[in-house]
Amino acid sequence: LCPQVPELQKGTVRIRQPERVRGIIQALREQGVAKLQVISDFDMTLSRFGCNGRRCPTSHNILDTSRVISEDGKKKLKDLLHYYYPIEIDPNRTLEEKRPLMVEWWTKAHELLVQQKIHKGDIAQIVRESEAMLRYGHGMDGFKEFFDQLHKNNIPLFIFSAGVGDILEEIIRQANVFYSNVFVVSNYMDFNDDGVLTHFRGPLIHTYNKNNTVLQGTGYFQQLSTRTNIILLGDSMGDLTMADGVPSVENILKIGFLNDKVEERRGKYLDSYDIVLESDETLDVVNGILRYILTE
Repeated sequence: LCPQVPELQKGTVRIRQPERVRGIIQALREQGVAKLQVISDFDMTLSRFGCNGRRCPTSHNILDTSRVISEDGKKKLKDLLHYYYPIEIDPNRTLEEKRPLMVEWWTKAHELLVQQKIHKGDIAQIVRESEAMLRYGHGMDGFKEFFDQLHKNNIPLFIFSAGVGDILEEIIRQANVFYSNVFVVSNYMDFNDDGVLTHFRGPLIHTYNKNNTVLQGTGYFQQLSTRTNIILLGDSMGDLTMADGVPSVENILKIGFLNDKVEERRGKYLDSYDIVLESDETLDVVNGILRYILTE
């Protein structure tokens, strides 16, 4: 496909239109670093889906299962998950059907978390004790190469997450890669003067509203209007709209991590993402593409 990116030969890679993908990668390289930005989901995209034969936690899971949540709270949060998650990934329901149900889920979950009187001071420790893992790579630190390459080349990394902003920022901070080029839009907690969680700041971001509706007023993409080339990383159908706020997109390369229910969802992912990575826990392909685009 692209001899300069040997990672695309990996067995986990599936591409429906190789010629088109090659063309986009060439354009990204030829048009240079100054025009590039990366827009990425966080949970199960930059963080790992599985580790040691178990599911890795999302930023919500980390909080939901931590010692600061009462047993009763844990049970209620788990009940919500068991009810709403099958709806979230149900291929037979439309987005229009799913959206109000996702709002319902996130709202109920946030209300439960607020009842737990979580302390701001506990967050670093909660993350430290969790099994959160960022994706690895050839040298085991795939995430480090990813964040380092972008930082060194002043390429903005915009993380658009339906998770908990305070938790995912702490994960990136503890991995020592929270650089100045990283911007996060997510669900953030608000604490009172005693450092106790009182509510979540709006607007609510869930799996299926990652687009300019929740970005209005942030002005993020306006500052980057010259960054018209995009690499988009996601792991769900809802992530495909993350670049919808960008004023004028010239080239966009959409890379999708297909982590779960691979057989039944493959067709949909191949229709929507340019490159699909099946059950791939690494950032090898992304790093390989970046390396090719960024080297002189």
